[in-house]
Amino acid sequence: MPRKYILPLLLIVQIIVVKTLACFPETIEKFYSKGFYPILSKGLRITFGSLSFSFGDVIYGVLIFLLIKWILKNKKGFLRNWKANGLKFLNILSIFYFFFHLLWGMNYYRIPLNEKLQINKDYELADLEILTKKMIAKSNELQLRITSNDTVAVINPYTEKEIFVMAQNGYHNLPKDLKEFDYKNKSIKQSLFSLPLSYMGFGGYLNPFTNEAQVNYLKPKYSTPFTTCHEMAHQTGIGSESECNFIGYLAAINNSDDYFQYAAYTAAVRYCFRNLEVLEEGKSKVYSEKLNKGVLKNFNENEIFWNEYQTPINTFFEYFYDNFLKANQQKDGLESYSKFIGLLIGYEKAISGK
Repeated sequence: MPRKYILPLLLIVQIIVVKTLACFPETIEKFYSKGFYPILSKGLRITFGSLSFSFGDVIYGVLIFLLIKWILKNKKGFLRNWKANGLKFLNILSIFYFFFHLLWGMNYYRIPLNEKLQINKDYELADLEILTKKMIAKSNELQLRITSNDTVAVINPYTEKEIFVMAQNGYHNLPKDLKEFDYKNKSIKQSLFSLPLSYMGFGGYLNPFTNEAQVNYLKPKYSTPFTTCHEMAHQTGIGSESECNFIGYLAAINNSDDYFQYAAYTAAVRYCFRNLEVLEEGKSKVYSEKLNKGVLKNFNENEIFWNEYQTPINTFFEYFYDNFLKANQQKDGLESYSKFIGLLIGYEKAISGK
């Protein structure tokens, strides 16, 4: 067999192997998520965490440059040589697919968190309304405590680097049944691609190849603590976006700092509103009127920011990432982010004994 066909064929083999292993989440949980991955991720975070810049972003930048250079060099006759170019693409994809799953991606197929915690993610409208009221009360309380004026928006006084250090506090204070997600060996960076991330609609991301958590430093800073805690959850070995929101939320509300708690509770409010609208259109308006004007100003700040970067690029990446999530055990795609509300309702019922 010609060597040029080996990697493309191995890609097919890899896909079959990964999809087969996905049928055995207990095995992945034991041998990968709790066995191989913690050792590997610790080594990666120790290696790259001490760097003041995002090494992963630099690598991505170099790869993008080389890709553009290759395309420009081969633009003449590119389509005519579709077979050779297609094989080159499949070679690269095969390599990326292998290292993605080896270094982090198999966490998508571990035991779902609701099964491990034995909680029910399903809920009724009444359950959601109870949670919404609680999240609003907490948000209003913290906004007033921070600003001493219920009409003033919260302005986070910390630098991003200070937030990254402080975020570990909440992870150390996670409830006992979630101690396996305690965070060690910090490797959190301001993304060098924060401007492109803004146009793509992302507040942050995890680089699966270097295990660096990347945070978009351009977006409103009041929400940065929650985004940081979310990306850190990915580093602990969680693939599901809803579970990362859940762990990130708990890490932020268990932080001793009011700004972290405010970021988490206000994020939960926005997800509650989104889910209320899904269950009953117009339902969230009743509750939004109960928020302090200062909280609403923060929400408006967030909306204005993302609207400024709303372009066809954003639409494309939303479509791409939605399908990427669906291909990786998250059948709800981008809606997976909102599903953490079901986890939160079920968890609060469980710990209250209801």
